[in-house]
Amino acid sequence: MNYASLLSSIQTYTQNTETSFVSEIPNFVRQTEDRIQHLVQLPMFRKSQSGAITVNNRFLSAPSDFVSMYSIAVIDASADYFYLINKDVNFIREAFRANATAAQPRYYAMFKENTFILGPTPSASLETEIHYFYKPESLVTAGSTWLGDEAEAAMLYGSLVEAYIYMKGEADLLQMYDTKFKEALVKLKELGDGKNRQDAYRSGQARMAVS
Repeated sequence: MNYASLLSSIQTYTQNTETSFVSEIPNFVRQTEDRIQHLVQLPMFRKSQSGAITVNNRFLSAPSDFVSMYSIAVIDASADYFYLINKDVNFIREAFRANATAAQPRYYAMFKENTFILGPTPSASLETEIHYFYKPESLVTAGSTWLGDEAEAAMLYGSLVEAYIYMKGEADLLQMYDTKFKEALVKLKELGDGKNRQDAYRSGQARMAVS
């Protein structure tokens, strides 16, 4: 389902083509995308980015489209990968004070919105590889996306929930659309947190049993 089809379906289901309502539909779609992306860890929302850390600089910038972390690895001169362990900032500050304990980093923490802190402080310049959850382009602007093509029911019913909240529509219809959205979400969770997690090495990722 591309954006034009979804736009038409929302107007058909709600029987509302009023100008101010139609102008709000992009917001309904984006809100639905946000709900899905924060409730289900789909592989399609994963991304990797290479970077670098420098000597005596314990901070590493997050990618511009970063939402949350899966893993950080440092790569040494032999091209060996060493995956860092996630800790709290206070652990790194206490265990590795300033640059006095410079070495190859073993830990990382989210220091602020767009910056990680590493411990120990790097004693050499190293490449990094970050795997992270990101927010892809919206169906509204892209026209066609994975969610639009593979999660049609979730996108439609989630958008209708937002539309009926905006319209202050009938409670029974709102409840029905919300139930339909949640049913579609269960199928996505089975795919994202179940089938695509069975071989995950670490149990820190969200997983659910599937038959």
